[in-house]
Amino acid sequence: MYLRLVSALRGAVPVSLLAFVPALALLCSPAAVGDDGKDELEDLFFGEAMFQAYQENFFDAIVDLDAELDQYRRLDEPELDPFSAHLGQAEFSVGDLELSYRMHREAGRAIEAVLKGNVPQPVRNEAAYRLAKIHYHKQQPSNALHALDMIEGRVPERVRAEEQFLRARVYMELGRFEEAVELLRDLKGEESLDGFVQYNLGIAQLKSGQEERGILELTSLGKNRSSDTARQALYDKTNLLLGSHLMEAGQLELARPYFDRVNLEGPFSNRALLGAGWVEAKAGRYDRALVPWKLLQDRKNTNESVHEAMLAVPYAYGKLDVHSTAAINYGRALESFGNEIDTLSASIKSIREGKFLEALRRKEAAQVKNWVVALRKLPDAPETHYLLDLMASNDYQEFLRNYRDLNDLFERNEEWLDSLSAYEDIIELRRAYYEPLLPGLDKRFRELDARIKLRIEQRDRFASRIEQMLVTRRPEHLAKAEEQEARLQLQSLRKLMAKSPGGFTAATQRRVARLDGVLDWRLATEYDHRLTEAYKHLQELNAEIEQLQTVYQSYVRSRQAATHSYIGYNDTIRRLRAQIQNTQGRLDTLMARQGNMLETLAVNELDRRRTQLESYQIKARFALADSFDRANELQEERADQMKVEQHRANQPEPLPQDNPPELEAPQKDGGEQ
Repeated sequence: MYLRLVSALRGAVPVSLLAFVPALALLCSPAAVGDDGKDELEDLFFGEAMFQAYQENFFDAIVDLDAELDQYRRLDEPELDPFSAHLGQAEFSVGDLELSYRMHREAGRAIEAVLKGNVPQPVRNEAAYRLAKIHYHKQQPSNALHALDMIEGRVPERVRAEEQFLRARVYMELGRFEEAVELLRDLKGEESLDGFVQYNLGIAQLKSGQEERGILELTSLGKNRSSDTARQALYDKTNLLLGSHLMEAGQLELARPYFDRVNLEGPFSNRALLGAGWVEAKAGRYDRALVPWKLLQDRKNTNESVHEAMLAVPYAYGKLDVHSTAAINYGRALESFGNEIDTLSASIKSIREGKFLEALRRKEAAQVKNWVVALRKLPDAPETHYLLDLMASNDYQEFLRNYRDLNDLFERNEEWLDSLSAYEDIIELRRAYYEPLLPGLDKRFRELDARIKLRIEQRDRFASRIEQMLVTRRPEHLAKAEEQEARLQLQSLRKLMAKSPGGFTAATQRRVARLDGVLDWRLATEYDHRLTEAYKHLQELNAEIEQLQTVYQSYVRSRQAATHSYIGYNDTIRRLRAQIQNTQGRLDTLMARQGNMLETLAVNELDRRRTQLESYQIKARFALADSFDRANELQEERADQMKVEQHRANQPEPLPQDNPPELEAPQKDGGEQ
């Protein structure tokens, strides 16, 4: 909408854009194929919009397409515009791009318009699939299933697998796991969905009661390894899921290998190390549980698993009766918890002061791919200390993206307001240049117009005479100027001779008659030749008039172009400025609401973490005191034991109280001595 003025004022195509034309023709995907099945780029501005889409600049692509569609609909003869070759794909792409930009409501309207239109069934099926995708992202599985049920016949090959995979996930959301299992089994082997199909299939089988098959499916997936971090994260998540599931089921020996398969450098490594330790602890092997827990204990202490490991390590030492080491580790945990509680308090205070939102708006963070990670490296930003943990929630990620998109729109509007001022300056410069020139040009135009009218009148009169002479011979119309002058003189002499016949001699009368006859004879004998020459001159006159009309039309176009270059834009600029300013107010309100939501969620999350750490801190204090007591008791027992041993060592050797056996008297048979 805001680029209409830009489109109206642009006169030349940027040279840099022309370089992308061959690439764009090759980049056109099947979804962007024209109505006639060809993928040649006919309209350069449509290619620019598609280029923005391929760069994932979806907002720019949407604005470009909206501006082109609006201009196309206002044309008197739109079929002459090369954009007409891409009209169908443009209308379909708008909904697709709006979906990519998370404009679910607008995308739904655009796609529903396609469904209601007279389009081929494959296009209708693809539109129904995309509408179902919108409902699924909006967490409306029932509506998504209804949209999928609208699909009839063949689904376009490029979205066939995605449509079946979406249907399976919808079934899982609705609790129809058996149907999801059947669909996912058919999708096994699909390269574009490799890994994701097996993961969802295993979960569906577990949920449907097919636990053994689900475990086998997930086990097969978890054994894979990949250099791609995203795919390896999927394998690690699978192993973590299986390990946790088996540990909760009490199958400790089966659970331990799954935790061991998780990559130690991946995003799930902390939880895997914690789970591996608990498997050993629940089996009573606390010495072996210390191996993963101590490794986890030394990691970044903003992670919840690390916090739990700080308590688990001294707990294991306590179970091993090494209470002094347990007390030392509890002391370290108390110190770490105290520091983290102070950091969390500072983060909450910083967020409430608005610094968190300022960090989100920082350009240096947005210029890198992993901008969330970069936020943690910014100086003096305690509000981002726990940002990665907060971003674990998909909802929070959506809130972050919405806020950053709103901020981007706000900044774009500010740039557009500056652009409108620049356009006003351009218009004033054009007005100052053309207005002094136009009066002189108008004067010359009026002279030219008079000449054209005169020539047209002469041409029309001449053409009429020639048409009459083709029917009736009129030699006098072809007389030359001197001949016409001689005829006029002869007519004057005849009038004088008629008034005074006696004033002229017979010789004079014969001479006048002879001259009149010579003139008639010449006109009669040269009539055909002169008529041909007259027709040729008429054609030459037509050519001159056409040239004059060309000059006339050129002037009219130039005059209109000059006038239109600075007249008629003021109202449009004022209207657009008012719309942008009104939009800025709405964006400011939405950003405040979204920012408040972000801050509230962040504060609640950090407060939860602080409360958890405070609870850990209390437990650590009691455990520390208990460890000290147990250590003191053990030390006292050892000291008492040492005293007993020393006392025994210092005592003299006691005298024997009984006689040696050899001094004893022999007993008699009756028992008497």
